[in-house]
Parts: sequence; structure tokens; C-alpha cells
Amino acid sequence: MPLDRFHRNIDYLRISLTDHCNLRCVYCMPVRGLEFAAREDVLTADEIERVVRAAVAAGFRKFRLTGGEPTLRSDLVEIVGRIAGVEGVHDLSMTTNGVLLSPIARALRGAGLRRVNIHVDTLDGERLKRVMRFGTIEEIWAGIASAVEAGFHPIKINCVVVRDYNEGDVVDMARLTLERDWHVRFIELMPLGTDECSRLALSQYVPNYETRGRIEAALGGLTPLVNEHRSDESRNFRLPGAPGIVGFISPVSEPYCGDCNRMRITADGKLHLCLLQDDEIDLKPALRNGATQEKVVIMLRQAVRQKPTGHRLEEGVHTEHRRMFQLGG
Repeated sequence: MPLDRFHRNIDYLRISLTDHCNLRCVYCMPVRGLEFAAREDVLTADEIERVVRAAVAAGFRKFRLTGGEPTLRSDLVEIVGRIAGVEGVHDLSMTTNGVLLSPIARALRGAGLRRVNIHVDTLDGERLKRVMRFGTIEEIWAGIASAVEAGFHPIKINCVVVRDYNEGDVVDMARLTLERDWHVRFIELMPLGTDECSRLALSQYVPNYETRGRIEAALGGLTPLVNEHRSDESRNFRLPGAPGIVGFISPVSEPYCGDCNRMRITADGKLHLCLLQDDEIDLKPALRNGATQEKVVIMLRQAVRQKPTGHRLEEGVHTEHRRMFQLGG
């Protein structure tokens, strides 16, 4: 298992398959003025498989497919099959908004995808249009239902809380765990980039202790649960009598950098060492210039050694060159 300079086990690689998305959430993607990676710069299915084989050789064991929106890749099922077929991949999951999931959920499960996290910020159709802009609650709910039917477990629902948009909807979101064995996780806003989304993340930020208080006032006390893995970024709880789990991901109010085990690779082939900083190492030239697997392994280990100790939000420092839709969270 690869250790960084701070003795953290970095064994989890998040792979962005595209920087495109079919939604335009207010805290993630502006409607206008966007720039995307050129098609020829995006890693191919073969290159992604090579990265995963090298990552396994370097000690990585857990992999997650992200975007943008990964279901926009027409070769997504192929990519899942290639990664799942690599010996040493212990866990393969995906984060999606669910809008395009229904037709391919069973194929993804059959190809080797084990779990899905589905992003939805409110169950109210009108407010969803305001915060997530495109897509409908019906489409997302159909995606969730298809994930259940395909056998993905546990289903995890991700909700980003934004003041004046959906902070009042968190109770209905948490109530889902009273009826189903789902994990519903509430995520604090994070400023990435320098555009309107970053400014909104600063001005409309809701700390998770406020969200928790709102849920407990309406539904009863939350009993803390012990995380299976120390590096799990979600602090998990259970409502009285609930089969499901309520989780809080609090990178701003309760940073978990000391237990971080993650690294990211962007759709255009750059290893992004810390979500909220700009440090990157470009893998693509090596991949496209005939580098051996051992060379890619060396680069991955170099990236692990250079991984920062954590973010510097308390100093007003965050990534300027990458935005959330380019990093996949």
C-alpha cells in the first residue's frame, strides 16, 4: 500500500471520465462560458485500463468513476469491464446524477460495477430545477430505481446543501433512511475555481452541524455509527428505528485530511493530488509516448509522495485552475 510523506495509505483512485455534464448545478457548472478538454485529450478506455493496472501495481485497491457525468461516455460499460477485469481491483464504484442510468444499470452491474452514488439535492421538483437546473426528479428517481433493481448495494444518495436553495429539504432527504436501507449523505459546499460557482460556495455555505440540527429537530436524535474504514469521509449516524444511514461529509467544518486516502486523475490525464489545491502531475504524455507500466507506476508513487498534507481553506486558499466538474469531487 503506497504511503505518502504523512504516513497515510493512499489506495483510492478517483477517475474522471469526462468533464462534460448533462446538468448545471449552481455550485458546480455555470450555464455559459465553459471550456472543456478537447476530445483528443481525453483518456481512452485503453489508457484508463493501463492507468488502473499501474495503480494496482503501485498499491491502489479502490477505484471510483466520476465526471462531470460518467454516463455520458458511450464506452462506459466497456471501461467498467476493463477495470473490473484487472486482478487486484478490490472495489469499483461510480458517482452519477442518475439521469441516464436506467438503460445501462444492469449492463454496468454485469460488467463488474459494484456500487453507485447518486446525486440529488432535493426531492422537490421545482426546487430541483433551481439548484440542479436541468433534469427532473422523475428522471433521477428512475435512475435510483434502476440501480436498486440491478442489485447495487448499498445505494448512496449525495445531497449538497446550499443556503436559500435546498437547506429546508434536508429533512425529507433524511426521512428516506426511515423507509429504506440507503445511505443519505449531506455534503458541505467547497469553493473550487474562481467563477460564480466558487463565489456561491462561499456565500451560500451551510455547515453540516446546522443540517444535522435541522434533521434531529424534526426526526429525532441521530446515533453515531463506527465507520468500517478510518478513511471514510462520511461521519455516519442512524435515526431511531431506521434501516438506512444518515451521513455528513464536512470538508470545511470538520476537515478529514489527516485520514485522506484519495488521489484523482482528470479526464485529460492529470493526477490531481488534493481536491482543493492545484498540484498536478501529467500522466498523459507518458501514456501516449510508449511508457512502460513500471514508468507509470513510478509516476504514481511520485504523485503519492508529493501529495499535500491537506487543504488550506482556513487561509482562503483553494484550487484556482480546476473546477468541481473537472475533478469529480
